[in-house]
Amino acid sequence: MSSIASAKPALLAEVRRGPRTDRTQWLLEGPVAPTLLRLAGPNVLVMLLQATVSTLDGVFVGWLGAPALAGVSLVFPLVMLMQTMSGGGMGGGVASAVARALGGGRRRDADALVLHAILIALGMTALFTTSLVWAGPLLYRAMGGRGETLAVALAYSNVIFGGAAAYWLFNTLGSVVRGTGNMILPAAVMTVTTFVYLGLSPALITGWGPFPKLGAPGAAAASVTSFSLGILILLAYLASGRSLVTLGWARPRLALFWEILRVGAPGSLNTVMTNLTIVLVTGLVGPFGPSALAGYGMGARLEYLQIPLVFGLGSALVTMVGTNVGAGQIERAERVAWVGAGLAALVTASVGLLGALFPRAWLGMFSVDGGMLATGATYLRIVGPTYGFFGLGLALYFASQGAGRLVWPLLGGFARLVIAAGGGWVAVRWFGWGLPGVFTAMSLALVAFGVTVALAVKLGAWRRDASRR
Repeated sequence: MSSIASAKPALLAEVRRGPRTDRTQWLLEGPVAPTLLRLAGPNVLVMLLQATVSTLDGVFVGWLGAPALAGVSLVFPLVMLMQTMSGGGMGGGVASAVARALGGGRRRDADALVLHAILIALGMTALFTTSLVWAGPLLYRAMGGRGETLAVALAYSNVIFGGAAAYWLFNTLGSVVRGTGNMILPAAVMTVTTFVYLGLSPALITGWGPFPKLGAPGAAAASVTSFSLGILILLAYLASGRSLVTLGWARPRLALFWEILRVGAPGSLNTVMTNLTIVLVTGLVGPFGPSALAGYGMGARLEYLQIPLVFGLGSALVTMVGTNVGAGQIERAERVAWVGAGLAALVTASVGLLGALFPRAWLGMFSVDGGMLATGATYLRIVGPTYGFFGLGLALYFASQGAGRLVWPLLGGFARLVIAAGGGWVAVRWFGWGLPGVFTAMSLALVAFGVTVALAVKLGAWRRDASRR
């Protein structure tokens, strides 16, 4: 009798939580490396495709000349801010909240989180559209935009941020689905939107066939159109009843907003610091002229490509770590994080070293302008060898999102911002080291970011935080 009595509270707790699905059990019990790779595989393949698209976007705009490349380079950090915040920052908060709810057996909360995530996405859309359509001219001038470069930047920016809802809703709904452990559907939808973009972008830039010739804004219009199509597909899936979570009406609850925001808000702050670093460094490069600005922009684009590459693995880390943390399996969650971080560091280090050894193989795809090639090559030779540290820190950032513990990734991001922007300013203004000094500060900043986050996780930051709960 006593054994039955002692088992009764645990049985009642399990009933309240509800049964876990086979997919959730797989995340909790499957072998770490094969499970992580299987989970990440579809996303990694699609992120490679997205990296190709980002490269071709620069190639298409490059047809219009160096001033057009420079103008798009001014806007690119802010576009990436919106993309990384909606997909990795707040999107990571959404995926983490859904994964933790399913890992804890709270199916009703997981369903209700869908509507809460959409409401947050609409609020962030309003913020981005209002801020960047209104403040764009001031911002791009402060970053060094003048004449034709500024005109291209404003035209491109107004289309992108006028359609900000397309990015926020697409990435939010994709994060909901990934939080359930379903990586294949978001990957498939991303593939469809990618091919739509690849067909529309050159047509709208150059005016092929029946399409109007829009120049650089044509690339922006193609992007907004393709993401809007993706939204319709994801909404249909979530409303169909075939997903582990279902889109439907739920009374808004502060507790569920908090479940998303307690991870998504710090994660978004981290993306702000990451992209603010690039914005400030762009401002330091701007006075050296349009060719230098274009060269840095195309060199830094290779750095930005590390984000979608790691995101393919990182989205799996958010889900797998979040599910294990939700089930109280901290040690397994840490094992998952280190396997993912090692893979990310290997991939990004390889890309960076290839860029440093053969910079013109990358830069030559965009332009043959001598000034652009010289600046871009200088950037890649100095910063490229430290990309591995960026990949390490970024993967552990995603894992920390899954754990719901982002203090140390935020501190690492802040250190990167201070070292890159502050150190670059000192190098130019005090020591007169020019662009090599700016790029050296950037490389030191990437090392500081990776080391800070890795040491924190290694020394047990997740365990200390969990013990306080």
